[in-house]
Amino acid sequence: MKKNYRNLFIYLLVVIIPTIILSIFFINLRMKEDYTERVEHAKWIASIHETHWNQFISETVTSLEMLSLTAGTLINNVEQMGPLLQRAHQTDPRYGGLYLLDHHGHVMTGSNNLIKKNELEDDPYIKEVLKTKDTIISNNLASIKNGQQVIGLAVPVLNEENSIQSITVALLRVDYVQNIMNVLTPDTKLLVINANDDIIMGINKNHIGEINDRTWITVPIDRLPWTIKVKIKDLEFDKIFTDALIIILISLVLTNILYLLLKYMLLKRQAALEKQQNEAQKLELVGTLAASTAHEIRNPLTGIKGLVQLLSEKYKNPNDQFYFSVINDEIKRINEIVSEFLILGKPTVQKMEIIDLRTIILELQPLISSEANLFNVKWTCSMPKTAIHVACTKDQMKQVILNITKNAFESMSDGGNLDIELSVDKENCQLIITDTGTGIPDELLESIFNPFFTSKKTGTGLGLVVCKRILHSFNGKIEIKSKENVGTKVIISLPIVEILK
Repeated sequence: MKKNYRNLFIYLLVVIIPTIILSIFFINLRMKEDYTERVEHAKWIASIHETHWNQFISETVTSLEMLSLTAGTLINNVEQMGPLLQRAHQTDPRYGGLYLLDHHGHVMTGSNNLIKKNELEDDPYIKEVLKTKDTIISNNLASIKNGQQVIGLAVPVLNEENSIQSITVALLRVDYVQNIMNVLTPDTKLLVINANDDIIMGINKNHIGEINDRTWITVPIDRLPWTIKVKIKDLEFDKIFTDALIIILISLVLTNILYLLLKYMLLKRQAALEKQQNEAQKLELVGTLAASTAHEIRNPLTGIKGLVQLLSEKYKNPNDQFYFSVINDEIKRINEIVSEFLILGKPTVQKMEIIDLRTIILELQPLISSEANLFNVKWTCSMPKTAIHVACTKDQMKQVILNITKNAFESMSDGGNLDIELSVDKENCQLIITDTGTGIPDELLESIFNPFFTSKKTGTGLGLVVCKRILHSFNGKIEIKSKENVGTKVIISLPIVEILK
């Protein structure tokens, strides 16, 4: 049950919560992108209509200016202006009417009779023309007799003294402009707003509802005091829902992969921990058995050694002495094996002391040199000039170094090189022993610290196990790197002890 809760907690932590967070983040990002796209689309539509309006007004002003030039020459012959205005009106459907006004704003002639003589003189845009002597467009809609809604555009006709002698007026049909706008963007909600924020015209404006600046794009028209408002498209929930579903599925796949990887790592770690615990239990069991067995062996072995010594004193025959020496050598070898068994057993109280590690190596140099000469091996030793103090048992530390160098010499039966290097690395010191022997195959390297594992014909498989046990008791560690037919490097690390002066 506890394991199930633990798995559920990990699944929530690795899959569910990250999926929710990732989904919210990416959905929010996608909605922002969608809003940006809709805003850019609305701006693009507004720019189209703004360009069209500028072009439309420019064309109309150009036409009126040409009529104004003609009106300037025919100002004294108004009867000829009427037919001219009618022909201009008939050739361009944008006009609801074209008229010529005098300098008071009274209608003198026109393309039709839909405007009375005094109907335009009070219009604000006509007064503005008389005041500014400039082209002015009406700020409001107007209706003429036939029911059409129009917008007035007036261009002054100036004489040589720069005084207004007449005004040409074009009434632009709102329905014509709206039809063009509708052809350009039929599905868009669009408004044209005057300087007083009144709606002049628009398309799809019956379905607009309340105008909110956050949902509209506003673009000014260069040639008019008006602005174009384009409604930003509404959010497409179906599209966002599809994108959100895809994002959630991708997040679930990714987080589940991460969960499986994490579970694999946890299982691998648990397996390694169980293996380590099993090895520790195995070593403890072997050590307990070895220690008890060693004590049982050592007692009769002491008696045998004493009796052999007495017999060697009694029988002086050379053949007998040879046999006695063989027996003593074998007893000595048994004692060495028993000593290793004792170290594998439950740790006894050790008499630790602070020792300069260089001193131990110097004391071992004669033994290492004689072994090197025996195996035809060249060896070197490099140490720092300053003392390196470690907490250890001197004899056991010697045993570790001798055991490793012995293995190195035995791997170089045809000669080679042995390097011993002592160095300091921050809070630890490192003793590195490198040989050029046969090396250890990769498939055996993981098993070299297992009890009773050996690649030698006469080995017990306890040497490296004992070394590791001794070094762990000194809070140190041992690491072995090896490559077959190249050599082996043994790295021993021990904590440095600071000596207060």
